[in-house]
Amino acid sequence: MLALLHTSPVHVPVFDALRDELRPGLELRHFVDAELLERARADGPAAVADDVRARVGEAVGGGAGAVLCTCSTIGGVAEAAAVRSGVPVLRVDRPMAAEAVAAGSRVVVLAALESTLAPTVALVEEEADHAGRPVDVRTVLVEGAWARFEADDPAGYVRRVADAADAVTGADVIVLAQASMAPAGRLTTARVPVLASPRPGLLAAARLCGEGPGEA
Repeated sequence: MLALLHTSPVHVPVFDALRDELRPGLELRHFVDAELLERARADGPAAVADDVRARVGEAVGGGAGAVLCTCSTIGGVAEAAAVRSGVPVLRVDRPMAAEAVAAGSRVVVLAALESTLAPTVALVEEEADHAGRPVDVRTVLVEGAWARFEADDPAGYVRRVADAADAVTGADVIVLAQASMAPAGRLTTARVPVLASPRPGLLAAARLCGEGPGEA
């Protein structure tokens, strides 16, 4: 069983649909705690470390063979919980970051939340170090996008993200830092790869659960 730790309920149907497409039969169990993101935005990810460990421990106690954290802001804290949990814990954006590093040295990170920018930049730079590749990471905060998300306007949200991606210049690859941004990848007309985290993240987590080699 794969457990998923979310900070918004909007991710539940997204990952259920991906599971049905990519790994039918894989059991998912969802844990949703919006307060984790609220507190991490206000006080920093370290402020929720104990609670994240508790949620990971709850998932492991329920039989999870691996845990996937779908929130980029607290992803690093979640991965750190693996030390005590005894099972693999993966942040959903790690496979995407590795793909971005492989795509080119000029990486632009788009985020709707400022709290997501620093953790995502650090992750891309970490993956670049692992790969032995030089990387230059720039960030873009998509103004007004999160307000659309909070107003329950997903179409307006992803449209703002897609427009921001279309406006990027001087990049080899664009990273959509939050899982909720993924639909914008289908709207953008950017001429460089625009990467989203849900699909590669779920495939990697499924492999950690022993669910096969995953998609090429």
